[in-house]
Amino acid sequence: MEKKKFKLILLVPLFILILCFKCCTVIDSGEIGIEFHKWSSKEEDYGGVEGTCKGWVFYNPLTTSIFTYPTYIQRKNYDPFNVNAKDASVFSMDPTIAYRIDPAKACDIFVKYRKDIEDLENGYIKTCIYEAYRTCANNYTSDSLMSSRASFEAEVRQRLEKSLEAEGFIVTEFTSQITPPQSLAQMINEKNMAVQSSLKAENKVKEAEANAKIKIAEAKGEAEAMKVKADAEAYYNRTISASLSPLIVQEDWIEKWDGKVPQIVGPGNTMFDMSKFQTK
Repeated sequence: MEKKKFKLILLVPLFILILCFKCCTVIDSGEIGIEFHKWSSKEEDYGGVEGTCKGWVFYNPLTTSIFTYPTYIQRKNYDPFNVNAKDASVFSMDPTIAYRIDPAKACDIFVKYRKDIEDLENGYIKTCIYEAYRTCANNYTSDSLMSSRASFEAEVRQRLEKSLEAEGFIVTEFTSQITPPQSLAQMINEKNMAVQSSLKAENKVKEAEANAKIKIAEAKGEAEAMKVKADAEAYYNRTISASLSPLIVQEDWIEKWDGKVPQIVGPGNTMFDMSKFQTK
């Protein structure tokens, strides 16, 4: 009998300890807790939700549950899906979204959806993203969508933010990779190659024109150099000619004379010595 009492005394604290663990939980700073009653049927109970909670929370696990949502930024990369442009061309979209739950609307999200964060990402949020892409793509042709990607993505994000923020989801980042149809991608590549070929040919023409201008400039430089040289030589010759007086010419002739009197050959090969005819 005493052993049974002793065992009972040991089991009571253990039961109380287990009950305490079952009746309390901790909501950390990166989450927000939602306390709701399981079997409440009153409309004024806001779907059984009593409110939000943080820190240590004590509750009756038989009638009450604690549901938590993360309030820090969540990031989700979705698998590619197809949407149609205005001209029925099929584009593949590969979106990535970063968002967080607005703590002030956490209760509204729980009451409306009763889903955890993963189910919301694969359900409501994914539907909103697809609807934003589909609606905006219908306003663009294939060419305009490819040439105005930034505007298209801005419109998609604006529409997505409007629908998600109304439900309590705040979009912090949104990016996507747009893949055009294979036929359109080929046309774009061919167009780019044509543009590159045209630019290459234009550059060659400019290079040829530049080389021709260089050669012309070099030829002009050589012609001007020759003209300058000729002018200098002509100036030198004129200066020398002007400085040669008759006396200077005679003096130069005397310096070069060898002392011999010139002889003149007459008729019949007769030699005349000019010295004999000199005047005494």
